[in-house]
Amino acid sequence: MTSIYKVLKDYNTTIKPIWIMRQAGRYLPEFREIRAKNPDFIKLCLNEVLSAEITLQPLKRYDLDAAIIFSDILMLPYGLNQKVEFKKGIGPILGELNLDSMLELNETDFVEKLKPVYKLINLIKNNDLTKNKSTIGFVGAPWTLLVYMINQKSPKSGLKNDFFKDKNLIKKTLNIIEKFLKVHIKNQVESGAQIIQIFDSWAGLLSEKDFSNYIYEPTINVVEYTKSLNVPAICFPKGIKKYKDFCEIIKPSAICIDYEIDPKEIIKNIQIPVQGGMDPKILLTDQENLKKEAKKYLDIFKDHPYIFNLGHGILPETNPKMMDYLVKIVKDY
Repeated sequence: MTSIYKVLKDYNTTIKPIWIMRQAGRYLPEFREIRAKNPDFIKLCLNEVLSAEITLQPLKRYDLDAAIIFSDILMLPYGLNQKVEFKKGIGPILGELNLDSMLELNETDFVEKLKPVYKLINLIKNNDLTKNKSTIGFVGAPWTLLVYMINQKSPKSGLKNDFFKDKNLIKKTLNIIEKFLKVHIKNQVESGAQIIQIFDSWAGLLSEKDFSNYIYEPTINVVEYTKSLNVPAICFPKGIKKYKDFCEIIKPSAICIDYEIDPKEIIKNIQIPVQGGMDPKILLTDQENLKKEAKKYLDIFKDHPYIFNLGHGILPETNPKMMDYLVKIVKDY
């Protein structure tokens, strides 16, 4: 049993495993080298050999406890035949949402389109570098995928004015998302993913009165389905603030917290395993500050099942040596 599994399944408090969101990413020069030669991000995600190489890059450098696959939450709309492209300096741009086409799509065609993702997981699971380590697959949460599919771009500057206008469109789209999320999760698990992380990157956009319709109801079904496959589901509802309510309603295997929440509040209110929390910007400071902040989280969760991670993805401008120092701090704790 891997160290992360011991925390998730046995609620082990004596070990503090570590992996980092976006650990295979732009802060690594070897990643930037591959990316420079492969400007089409979706094509890169669909090249299982290169994606496997990228996934394993941080494991070659650091003593991490998991490999998280190099992929993207927007592979789901791509699999549903919605155009997805990544524009430099802008981010993801999606084509028009064709609901009729999606309603006609069968599971076989969806799986065929995303087959390289599943081949990638199989390559990772069977690589010597992941021996005694967890292989983590992931998906976007229904709400966050809905945001991208209807908004057609990142909502950093806000949602479309008429986003909530067509309730029928929203309901049907959420149903499609939920159906194919289950297909995507099932195929990741069958290919070797031992844990599924569910990223609700835009949970913080909603007011509390809308949580039930857009976050709780659709996410419960996805979490329950994942757990029915005997695989832990880690939820990351970024910016939600109401972590206690979320855990009691959704019942994930573990909760990943962002850097805006006080970890002392979490330890008081959450019984299940906790992951993450530290601000990624701390890695841009100095070793002394990094040690102080990392130890803060390790001390707070000393007697609680805890997986060390950040409160969001590692930043591209991070010095790889600081990541090395962080891993050593956690391992020596």
